[in-house]
Amino acid sequence: MWCVKLSDSQRDAVRALIRAQGEVGSSLEGALEALDYARWDDLPDANLPWDRVAELARAQGIGEADVVWDLAAGMPSSKKVPVKRPATRRAKKPARR
Repeated sequence: MWCVKLSDSQRDAVRALIRAQGEVGSSLEGALEALDYARWDDLPDANLPWDRVAELARAQGIGEADVVWDLAAGMPSSKKVPVKRPATRRAKKPARR
């Protein structure tokens, strides 16, 4: 995988080169789709809580990259304290007559 920063005219030129290939397979079709979505000047800089990422990686025995993937997939980034609830007992069902 690679990443480049292109101007609008450069992006248009790459798009034209791909389309000039004629029959475009799934990989090049994906590249065309990515070019349609690629607008680097509209994207904010990423800001991650690296101290929390490092802490989660150590606690789980995994790499920081894996933690970033987990966070991107919806894993909560803040530390949550587990709530201890008393054990509840189910009421006995009355006997059927």
